[in-house]
Amino acid sequence: MKIFSANIEDFRTLYTTHLEKALDMERKIVKALPKMVEHASDIDLSVALQNHLEETKIHVSKVQGLLERNTGEVKTSTCKVIDALATSAADTITDVTDPSVLDIALIAGAQEVEHHEIAVYGTLKAWARLLGLSNDVSILESIEADEIKADRLLTALSTRVNREADVAVPAYR
Repeated sequence: MKIFSANIEDFRTLYTTHLEKALDMERKIVKALPKMVEHASDIDLSVALQNHLEETKIHVSKVQGLLERNTGEVKTSTCKVIDALATSAADTITDVTDPSVLDIALIAGAQEVEHHEIAVYGTLKAWARLLGLSNDVSILESIEADEIKADRLLTALSTRVNREADVAVPAYR
């Protein structure tokens, strides 16, 4: 699998190419989250996913601003990782019939996405710092903090949802 879809000639181009992938990632998350919200049976999970959808829309705007400031244009490069994660989430929604189990699976899928986002924004933040882009660092830190907060919320939700689902599922012996 080809990791880079463009000719990367220097560190700055590497940085902006990854911003383009981050924008693609965020836009695809905006498209995927409504279906997850719709299929979540746990009200707290549904609210958390809906809130994260609104937050993700803000992330789209922030990344667009970073691209505009750094390249003079807003374009994307395909984020193949988010494509795979979105396909997996869609398959899960189709395949899992028990609502309690689906909530567990939705949380797991959402956390996979959050972990990828945390890695992406942590890397971009480090690169922006190396490039001397202090305004970018601030924005990327803010997005990364949102993703960490979302992941922690999902972890807290999973503790309760997993326990409740375990009670609801007959023991396999």
